[in-house]
Amino acid sequence: MKRLWQSGCALALVGTLLGVLYAQRPFRQYPSVEGYETMPLPADWQRPAEWAFARLMYPPGPLDGYRPRFQGDWREGLSLWTQDYPAADRKFSEALRRLTRVDARSVEQPVNLDDGDEIYNWPWLYAVQVGEWGLTEAQAKKLRDYLLRGGFFMADDFHGSEEQAYFEKTMKMVFPDRPIVDIPNDDPIFHVVFDLDDRYRITGAEHLRTGYKKDGKVARWEGIYDDKGRIMVAISLNSDIGDSWEWSDDSRYPLKFSDLGIRIGVNYVVYAMSH
Repeated sequence: MKRLWQSGCALALVGTLLGVLYAQRPFRQYPSVEGYETMPLPADWQRPAEWAFARLMYPPGPLDGYRPRFQGDWREGLSLWTQDYPAADRKFSEALRRLTRVDARSVEQPVNLDDGDEIYNWPWLYAVQVGEWGLTEAQAKKLRDYLLRGGFFMADDFHGSEEQAYFEKTMKMVFPDRPIVDIPNDDPIFHVVFDLDDRYRITGAEHLRTGYKKDGKVARWEGIYDDKGRIMVAISLNSDIGDSWEWSDDSRYPLKFSDLGIRIGVNYVVYAMSH
């Protein structure tokens, strides 16, 4: 493990964001496709903090497997963006608070790119099942601006060649001139807190028997870099890191997946806040 005081120093970069706390949207829990509507709030859910798990809300895309089961307005929950939500968000936030000095809020923050300037209040952004999302041109433009201003986006839980091709197509709307590349082992993102040279495919709970989903047998750890060599988008292809957080306290789910998934998430957060 690297020196954890780095995570504390990194939070100085968040200081400029604290002045806009009162302009942020209030917390709201949305209905989830995972059936967590009655999940109790943590006792300290109203306590302000310097970092929060921002989860990207997005409309359904052509590969969305939840249609037509859930036909409501995606902006009101019960849509694909609520996969693993909110359990994964809260369990990871708790782990981050325990393993680092990051002052993490105990509850998540769903964020809609169409909601004015709200996205700029949250320096770290996560989205699940991005091979099935329906990102619009306007949302892609907003996401590009957010990332070029210093934001960080973790794109997780998409599998197989079809979803990979669709995700890459949509990311061309965000960055038409920036390639998706494999992140090398010596990149700081894999060493900022934990040394993560030994990475492997993180299998979702529904696919433990086969070990993989669709034809996504090989885990890929990819990224999109800015002009200064900073990773703006961290991509986990053929792995389900969200499940590794969601099921981290369930003995039926393999510990090795949660162990790696939490360590990757911790590294990504601390990297995002210090680079």
